[in-house]
Amino acid sequence: MVHLGDLSWHRVVGAAAVLVVAVGIAVVLRLLTGRLFKRAGDTRWAWDDLAARLVKDLAVPVSVLLGLWGAALALELPRGTLDVIAKALTAAAILIVSLAMARLIAGSVTSIAMVRQGVAANVTIFANITRVLVIGVGVLVMLQSLGISISPLLGALGVGGLAVALALQDTLANLFAGVHVLASKTIEPGDYIKLSSGQEGYVVDINWRNTSIRTLSDNIEVIPNQRFSDTILTNYHRPAEDMSLLIQARVAYESDLEHVESVVIEVGQEVMHEVQGGVKDSETLVRFHTFGDSSIGFTVILRTDEFGDQFRLKHEFVKRLHRRFAKEGIEMPYPRRQIILPGGEGVHGLISG
Repeated sequence: MVHLGDLSWHRVVGAAAVLVVAVGIAVVLRLLTGRLFKRAGDTRWAWDDLAARLVKDLAVPVSVLLGLWGAALALELPRGTLDVIAKALTAAAILIVSLAMARLIAGSVTSIAMVRQGVAANVTIFANITRVLVIGVGVLVMLQSLGISISPLLGALGVGGLAVALALQDTLANLFAGVHVLASKTIEPGDYIKLSSGQEGYVVDINWRNTSIRTLSDNIEVIPNQRFSDTILTNYHRPAEDMSLLIQARVAYESDLEHVESVVIEVGQEVMHEVQGGVKDSETLVRFHTFGDSSIGFTVILRTDEFGDQFRLKHEFVKRLHRRFAKEGIEMPYPRRQIILPGGEGVHGLISG
């Protein structure tokens, strides 16, 4: 009897020693993985960060679980008790690995999307969907490892999912519309867009339900994602951010059009080189197009780096062209009407308006 008691004491000491060793290994791995994660964060490559994060997430819990299993074996517990402990530890390991893999795969999806769409892209919708799917699969596998049949659960989820889908038609429509918008790269955060319904501004965020845009007056408009599937949309950042800027002007019939064209081109090139937002290597174009009632109309085509820069560029161009026309003696006439009265000998008056 005393021999059995001594043997039991030795088992307890052995189990405690196994736990102490496991905890020590966990602490060492925690320190090592912390340094590894910090070193990986100093590099520009995103994949080493993800690998270091995975090692950091798994090192401590896996060491502790292995220590617990080793302690259970050291205690030489009955087979039935060991089976229960094995199932519990396996379920815990599956859950821990599922959480770590969810973070890894969501991070990978985010990295890939950021590479494709640029640093301004908001891709949380993809990461969240991926994370939920991986954790959901992990929970099902964990339940299966505990001996719980997941077939009835899958059937209930199917029926419940159908009911939820019917009840949340608008929400799901917005969700899938948001996924489609991001996947097709129709719009991305940072783009300037205009809808046929009148809303326009910079895309700030695209989440699972709606898209937020910041107007030029610094207000936020929230638009349901489903709206983008049934509206005409203009994206001023596609196919490139730089865009043409068309400015209308006119001169008197008496003007020398060759001289007018050279002056306008000179002013345009000066503005695009000196004003922020102008495309310096772009050519200023002048196109005469209309014989008006009192003037000849023409269009000046400049090039701006981005939609928001056009206002500064247009502002400076109009000021400088007006000053240059005054200096060159080029007239920009007011609209005029000539009235000849019946039976009169000629012009009886001029009105402007």
